[in-house]
Amino acid sequence: MHKVRAGVVGVGQMGQYHVGIYSELFDVELVGIADIDRARVVALAEKYNTTPYTDYRELLGRVDVVSIAVPTSLHYPVARDFLKAGVHVLLEKPIAPTLEEARELFRLAEANGVVLHIGHVERFNGAVQELKKIVHDPWLIECRRLGPFVPRIKEDGVVLDLMIHDIDIILSLVNSPLRQIQALGKSIVSPHEDLASVQLCFQNGCIANIVASRVTEIKVRTMAITQRDAYIVLDYTNQDIQIHRQAASEHLVTRGALRYKQESFIERIFVHKDNPLKLEIRHLLDCAQNGAPRAVAVEEELRSLQVALQVLDILDKDGLV
Repeated sequence: MHKVRAGVVGVGQMGQYHVGIYSELFDVELVGIADIDRARVVALAEKYNTTPYTDYRELLGRVDVVSIAVPTSLHYPVARDFLKAGVHVLLEKPIAPTLEEARELFRLAEANGVVLHIGHVERFNGAVQELKKIVHDPWLIECRRLGPFVPRIKEDGVVLDLMIHDIDIILSLVNSPLRQIQALGKSIVSPHEDLASVQLCFQNGCIANIVASRVTEIKVRTMAITQRDAYIVLDYTNQDIQIHRQAASEHLVTRGALRYKQESFIERIFVHKDNPLKLEIRHLLDCAQNGAPRAVAVEEELRSLQVALQVLDILDKDGLV
């Protein structure tokens, strides 16, 4: 059986996850990894029994598939070189700093007959897959993606680093064009927005409120959806979904206090838990080897970046405090 030759460019925290998964797959040969940090790439190559490179171009001609997890400003030049060489690419999100560069990368992939996938790993979260089966015509979507500051993210603010995941999922759940975007943000520990609050209003009346923070001393990853007869809560961290139905609420005034009482039927959805990154890499390999149809259309890949960049434009103009 012919093994797929794989490589990873950029072995920071995210890149290391890719290295670990390629090394586990029996039908893949991890032929090399590249990073400008010589000590880091040599140590990791030794751990996974592969070849280290400090220049990613050394992988050209040696790999069929590559994962790219370098800083956003380098996405375009690095991905371009591999696509031109006929290599299938899994590029970590965001695709590129501009829509023009993103479109050009997809054009190059098509021209060279290869697949370009963007690393929106939450799409492969089992809970998100289940969510798509139970959400119909939502009225209100509320997302919270909060966590403490991680100094490794040097280039991007919280919109391109974190919020883009929720934008991507919301756009896939709401079957309506976007009518209006409102955004506020605050720079606290970096030159970029570290905290952002965004409201997306759709033509069908659905409202989505998204809060993203990397200055909150607890990790929260939730999405709550209000639709007719149901309130659906997704916790990304433990891949858990609860559906609340037939809720009744009343308040009782006694001499001592005002008490609230609420009751609802709660369904818990069984979610098949698997490693989302592993599923994402498997999907890329399936497309590359077997010509499987892509899970997300190219226009959808571009749409979430386009909305995230529109949010940044609003913050640049008048929304960043």
